[in-house]
Amino acid sequence: MKTAVSIPDDVFKGAERLARRMRKSRSQLFSDALREYVARHAADELTEAMDRVCAGVQTATDEFVSRAAARVLEKVEW
Repeated sequence: MKTAVSIPDDVFKGAERLARRMRKSRSQLFSDALREYVARHAADELTEAMDRVCAGVQTATDEFVSRAAARVLEKVEW
């Protein structure tokens, strides 16, 4: 898909240099960069979805689990 975007001159010049150095077209460079950016931020969406699920789950304190966890934590070197 073709699209037009406005970017600062210094970003464009840097992208031009990088594209030449990597022997890629600007289009390929911009596409790769945007794909990486979107993938990096997809984790935020996953975290938000998991937070919503966890918020809906009732948590009851299990005394045995609490004591066992405390014993394990006492043995761990921090």
